[in-house]
Amino acid sequence: MRDSSHRIAALVPMRHHSQRVPQKNFRDFAGRPLFHYILDTLQGCSPIDQIVVDTDSPTIKEGLGEHFPSVRIIDRPKHLRAGNTPMNDVLLHDVDEVEADFYLQTHSTNPLLRPETVTEAIETFLDRYPEYDSLFSVTEVQTRLWDELARAVNHNPSILLRTQDLPPLYEENSCLYLFTEEILKERHNRIGHRPYLFEINRREAVDIDEEIDFRIAELMHQELYTE
Repeated sequence: MRDSSHRIAALVPMRHHSQRVPQKNFRDFAGRPLFHYILDTLQGCSPIDQIVVDTDSPTIKEGLGEHFPSVRIIDRPKHLRAGNTPMNDVLLHDVDEVEADFYLQTHSTNPLLRPETVTEAIETFLDRYPEYDSLFSVTEVQTRLWDELARAVNHNPSILLRTQDLPPLYEENSCLYLFTEEILKERHNRIGHRPYLFEINRREAVDIDEEIDFRIAELMHQELYTE
């Protein structure tokens, strides 16, 4: 059961410019700007006390004021706006601006993420804290993997197991991170010493990183929500 004294802030970084998919954070996605979807999801999560968007985008700021007036805006400083700025540096700035016991970080590029999944992740983490000091979301991978030197990573090429019989590996899918200020500042990382791997199915965990991802995610959304 969640301790109501725990303050949970959701942090959502959104740059104005993006390299591989231009203006993706506010690009039209199934009739609405992409960033609307993750904010709708977070607003549907009762454990979250505050939603914070870190952005340098006047377009996003205007959209937040019109459609999400309860969302707090942090103006991203100029020295954190470059495309190669590590996300952990952005988060270190944000936790100094936002007071909370736990922080949840997600992205606008996860438009199929459901409120129920985010709520379950929070409750799972709180039930297991401090045994686990952080949480991040993963998707299961069961396929034959090789490294750049053509060495098998997770299978024996001499024993051709079916892929469904391979031991699963887990891909960090960038949908969710839960952590404390102490962990972030101690490790300069969202992921602590003892992270909990929270599994999300591949369909829901789709992340928009390239143009093809955007198109696939939009088709999947239309399939799920259009009658």
